[in-house]
Amino acid sequence: MIRPRRGHLWAALLLLSQAACSTGGLSAEKGGLFAPGAKPDAKAVDGLLVGHRLMEAGEYELALEAYYRAAAEHGATAEVLSGIGSADLKLGRLNQAEQMLRRALEEDETFVPAWNNLGVVLMERGKYAEASRVFQTAFALDSGQSDSIRQNLRLALAKMEKPGYSPPQDSQFKLVRKGVGEYLLLTQH
Repeated sequence: MIRPRRGHLWAALLLLSQAACSTGGLSAEKGGLFAPGAKPDAKAVDGLLVGHRLMEAGEYELALEAYYRAAAEHGATAEVLSGIGSADLKLGRLNQAEQMLRRALEEDETFVPAWNNLGVVLMERGKYAEASRVFQTAFALDSGQSDSIRQNLRLALAKMEKPGYSPPQDSQFKLVRKGVGEYLLLTQH
């Protein structure tokens, strides 16, 4: 094992102290040790906003990390938990998504995006009857204002009436963001 000599430690400390005392040494000014343009006292961007933007960009793992950071900043609010659940859904983690969305509704049972997203998860899991009840709740809380919830409800009811119905082979479901924490389940051909 190599041990630093006392002379090397003193030399390093002397060098650092001189850098700190000189203009631009350890500051964010030009020629300093911080990244160019970085402001050490700058406030970080809100994790919730970053998470929403990353979801729009299709960066679901990064969005999930941002939502967890938002949970540390804001607490486990309905919007944060709904964001985590939506990211889990996009990553194919349906059980985790369902748990997070149900937790979001425990925090705020009137949070329409969480109801809608829970319905999407239930649709993906083949639980059409429960999905239709969830979409009905979302539709009622939204006062019928959202076309996306209405379309999701119609799809769930159609699947309930014809359980063996499946869309054409070349169709796939797609979750589309329609606003802050609100998503639409679309069929692509």
